[in-house]
Amino acid sequence: MAWLNGLLMIPMLACAGWGAMALYFRLALPHVGRWLVAGLWLATWLVLVFLLWRGMPWFALAGISILMLGLAWWWRSLKPLHDRPWADDVAHLASGEVQGNRLVLHHVRNFRWHTRHEFTPAWETRTYELDRLTSLDLFISNWGRPAISHVMLSFGFDDGQFVTFSVEVRREKGERFSEFGGFFKQYELAIIAADERDAVQLRSNVRGEQVTLYRVDISGDAMRELLLALVEEANRLEYEPRFYHTITANCSTLVFVMMRNIIHGLPLDYRLLLTGLLPGYVHARGGLVEGHELAELRRLGRINERAKQAHGDPAFSRHIRQGVPGWAMQDKPT
Repeated sequence: MAWLNGLLMIPMLACAGWGAMALYFRLALPHVGRWLVAGLWLATWLVLVFLLWRGMPWFALAGISILMLGLAWWWRSLKPLHDRPWADDVAHLASGEVQGNRLVLHHVRNFRWHTRHEFTPAWETRTYELDRLTSLDLFISNWGRPAISHVMLSFGFDDGQFVTFSVEVRREKGERFSEFGGFFKQYELAIIAADERDAVQLRSNVRGEQVTLYRVDISGDAMRELLLALVEEANRLEYEPRFYHTITANCSTLVFVMMRNIIHGLPLDYRLLLTGLLPGYVHARGGLVEGHELAELRRLGRINERAKQAHGDPAFSRHIRQGVPGWAMQDKPT
């Protein structure tokens, strides 16, 4: 019987730990209150483990069943919402519609960032000619953890416009991001469409993150399909809010699902989760500019110094692309 008790210990400990973290991250209580409830949950599990080892498995299993059924009922009752006091930079979600050959995007963010907390806000409606779509760039923004980065996609048009899409957590005012909280329905999902200068400068110039730009080698049809897939998902989120998830619905995995519907046969890979390594996955699949090693693309694609020099320049997008492989036409207007 001791061996059976030992086997039961593994799922019991997993359930105890998961439940404690879920309660801590999602209960609508002050910080101290969440700690107390999580601690009480773990203490109850210790009692059940004691009963199991004292030869009372049926009492232990009955207690486990009651706890887990209650937790499951509460967990299923948690629903994503739209009406929260959102942080200013995620106050609106992108949406759009196709009118003939034109894409009309609503709530395109075009903030002018002065500091992390000081900015001039602007949300705009912009129109893009789909037959003038010419480029797709991958931005990787890193804040010090080599394997973890934020991913943004920037679509370029031959009239000089760039629109950048960013899949993010939709934070409330004063709320900070936690990778662990992202496992436990702590945040809603947001798709933000932004002027490229806004999206990039926030990270490179204001937050001081290391931003690297990669030109993506993709067909015009696939590029257009991806853009419209992002708009379609953004429209869906506008009416049906969804929780962000650190693994299954983040800045890379959400886009991967879209790309897999466009380019069939794309394999799963650990680099889809370790987003700082995502360029290596794209490079291995032939998705970056040919004729360059990944290390060279990374070195030439680091744009922080150019971004700082062009901070207030209307030609920001052209300047940050100087020397980036795949962007030889540097005198193109923006």
